[in-house]
Amino acid sequence: MDRAKIVHENFLRRVQAQDFPQGAAPKSGLDATTAIEIFRAGCLSRALDLTSRDMQKAGQGFYTIGSSGHEGMAAVARALRPDDIAFLHYRDAAFQIARADQVPGQTITWDMLLSFACSSEDPTSGGRHKVLGSKSLMIPPQTSTIASHLPKAVGAAFSLGLARRHAPEHRELPRDGIAMCSFGDASANHSTAQGAFNTAGWTSVQATPLPLLFVCEDNGIGISTKTPEGWIAASMKHRPGVAYFEADGLDIYDTYATAQAAADYVRTRRKPAFLHLRMVRLYGHAGADIATSYLPRSEVEADEANDPLLHGVRLLRDAGVLVPEDALNIYTSTAARVKDVAATVITRPHLQTAQDVMAAIVPPKRTCTPSNGPSTSARTAVFGSDAKAQASPQPMAKLINWALTDIMLDHPETVMMGEDVGRKGGVYGVTQRLQQRFGPDRVIDSLLDEQSILGLAIGMAHNGFIPIPEIQFLAYLHNAEDQLRGEAATLPFFSDGQFTNPMVLRIAGLGYQKGFGGHFHNDNSLAVLRDIPGVIIACPSNGADAVGMLREAVRLAREEQRVVVFVEPIALYPMRDLAQTGDGGWMSTYPLGRQSIGLTDIGVHGDGTDIAILSYGNGHYLSRQAQVDLAQLNINARVIDMRWIAPLAEAAIVQAVQGCDHVLVVDECRRTGGQGDALIALLARNNVNSVGILAAEDSFIATGPAYAATLPSREGIVAMARNMVAGGGA
Repeated sequence: MDRAKIVHENFLRRVQAQDFPQGAAPKSGLDATTAIEIFRAGCLSRALDLTSRDMQKAGQGFYTIGSSGHEGMAAVARALRPDDIAFLHYRDAAFQIARADQVPGQTITWDMLLSFACSSEDPTSGGRHKVLGSKSLMIPPQTSTIASHLPKAVGAAFSLGLARRHAPEHRELPRDGIAMCSFGDASANHSTAQGAFNTAGWTSVQATPLPLLFVCEDNGIGISTKTPEGWIAASMKHRPGVAYFEADGLDIYDTYATAQAAADYVRTRRKPAFLHLRMVRLYGHAGADIATSYLPRSEVEADEANDPLLHGVRLLRDAGVLVPEDALNIYTSTAARVKDVAATVITRPHLQTAQDVMAAIVPPKRTCTPSNGPSTSARTAVFGSDAKAQASPQPMAKLINWALTDIMLDHPETVMMGEDVGRKGGVYGVTQRLQQRFGPDRVIDSLLDEQSILGLAIGMAHNGFIPIPEIQFLAYLHNAEDQLRGEAATLPFFSDGQFTNPMVLRIAGLGYQKGFGGHFHNDNSLAVLRDIPGVIIACPSNGADAVGMLREAVRLAREEQRVVVFVEPIALYPMRDLAQTGDGGWMSTYPLGRQSIGLTDIGVHGDGTDIAILSYGNGHYLSRQAQVDLAQLNINARVIDMRWIAPLAEAAIVQAVQGCDHVLVVDECRRTGGQGDALIALLARNNVNSVGILAAEDSFIATGPAYAATLPSREGIVAMARNMVAGGGA
């Protein structure tokens, strides 16, 4: 008999015999009706665990990870309000069940079984995954097992305070709400969790409102690795800025009273708190995991003897609320009802096609209040002397700054955050004076932690803000890329489009800086971004394009709820000249009005037919230089700027190269994992002949005189184009 059946049989036997584990007497403060509802939620959670395992064995259900041993989370749910946003640990079925009891019209048993069966009728994910979550219960779904949802919980809590001062149009959360996130004791050791704790404390000690409740469900083990005795308490009790509460998670009365005290502290003081609940894990980690293969049987049996449902029956009896016989009837009737519902659920339809699965990758559009842009008086007040300068050509960095200013004037829900973006104005001065113009509420100097920056953005987007986070250098993104891959991009997918976290992530990146940094400040790889489904990637090559593309990026986030990554080529920030020193050929006047550049709008320069040179970013700048040199060799080139890396404007690209004898792809990213492969494949599929590629070497970038040695060059483009036109091939 497996451990799940043993726990079940032990419960039946021990309740009948009134053989209960020892524990404290029930605390006051929990009324009889609520106490029984909490117990019922625990029984339903247990029955769902047992049924999901049976469904999996029969091939009618799929991934299983149980909540048994963590039924005490139902008491936490009842200590909170159902409109308090909750980012849940994967063992928190009892929390979701108890919250559903507080919201009219829920069919929680049916809904959760649909999820177990991966039915397309699952109201949470539409059959894409077995997840906890519900829009009506304000529980955003995620599949996180390593606490990667904690940074966005910090962001959501921060948004609650900011929304009091600057309410966004699409505000989701109540003025006096709090945010809650739960996780296991093992996950508390992960860098994402530690970063979230640190950010919460860092924010709190500066007296910035952050109403956030961390809930650590401490069952003493992570898969097969034990948590040292006392580790969570020792590491969290004296954390600066974060109040510490602890309770026995096996005792619903103690859990409810302590969770209520913690929630009241967070709600009234608008400060973060850490609720430490001691629990047990029953049945092992997940699926077919067998705990006795790595734990002594005596330890497994000791946890089973401490079954929280047995504690619950004892406490209800001692409180004079429910006799054990009635408690046993609740348990058995709940189990029978779940089996009956499951028999119907397994007949419900599933996703069938790739289109069905992918339908939720792109979130739905939403209606936004129309705007005519900032008024002349508002612009004059903010820009000051810069308004006159907009009539004269300027480099890219200055134009991006002005575009951000207009965007923030036009859309008060936009908020910037990042390292040094405020008082200093960014490493390259791109965000200079923005904090002076809009205040520290909207241009936030963050602590130096990329996970926290992106988590702040994701969480704020949950409450209707349009975040514009900045990652200081492309190489720094790798510290936090799972916040995009595992959290931001997956949210519409796992919620069937019900939850979104739109943003425009600005990243200074790519190569060609002459005197600064090496690899960590000159990273020429976008591969980690290109393979994230649904993410849009922009890479402007000049100031005027940067303005138009940034306006479109914000529109995409605001109206279409998209996640957009805006890669700004550092080397082009100050670029003034094109063909020769002093020609000013790479500067532009500021495009006034609201003109934007759409996803299918590529740039085409020249109408030559000898060769088309297809590139983006720095590669486009070098190709335009090469175009001048090639003309002197009587080779008429057409230069095409992709502008958007993902999704590729495929039809526009194919159309743009028509009539050219040859096509040369110039990719400043590395040969392996760069954009070149996709472009070559696109051209081949469309029967474009004589295609060559010049890409960066598979190398990191050096500092000093060799900064561009591994990258495409003006001279290299000319040489390859000349060779192709002469018939030498690529």
